[in-house]
Amino acid sequence: MYVVYLYTQHPKNAVSVASESDFHGHSQCFLKSTLIGSYGSTLRYKSIDRLKPIGKHSLLGASGEISDFQEILRYLDELILYDNMWDDGNSLGPKEVHNYLTRVMYNRRNKFNPLWNALVLGGVKNGQKYLGMVNMIGINFEDNHVATGLGNHLARPILRDEWHENLTFEEGVKLLEKCMRVLLYRDRSAVNKIQISKITEEGATLFPPFSLKTYWEFSAFKNPTVGAEGSW
Repeated sequence: MYVVYLYTQHPKNAVSVASESDFHGHSQCFLKSTLIGSYGSTLRYKSIDRLKPIGKHSLLGASGEISDFQEILRYLDELILYDNMWDDGNSLGPKEVHNYLTRVMYNRRNKFNPLWNALVLGGVKNGQKYLGMVNMIGINFEDNHVATGLGNHLARPILRDEWHENLTFEEGVKLLEKCMRVLLYRDRSAVNKIQISKITEEGATLFPPFSLKTYWEFSAFKNPTVGAEGSW
């Protein structure tokens, strides 16, 4: 997860947040995000929380417009409350929540009033892992690893090469940090403050934010225009 605008056009007076890269490992799902909120090109907010547990079995991450994400969370609060009112010993799993989100996003797109977000929904229920994403026009899919924004272009190739089914928690964290570091080096609007979360059969865990260690002494960083014909 990481800071980059998701679309070439954006509503005015909007606070937007990063892209995401997430995957599931052995009996658990990992989500990771930065905490930056951008107002235009201004990095205005440094502690935006955009990883949220949903019910007992799901964990939601979002990039895009903050106020639209808050509206989606209100929809989900109503959904979980209605589900709990049945008091039948059952609860919505990640697949059901993800399907609900795909309908919400596609419905708003058809009204020409989309919610400007890309959402990642991961979870574990009855030993079954689930990870899916949906974008602002309702396009959705499930996979072993997903990403939004710039993460689709830079993080997913790394995940395709290095992800495997039996990743431990420590290996998963290192892989996500590697993805995050690559994204951080490629975006001028990025910050290195990130948050990791995981969800298992026992529930969701959101770990405290921390600063990613970086190294800026690469020769290509010192003179990035060397060999770039026609550059300034």
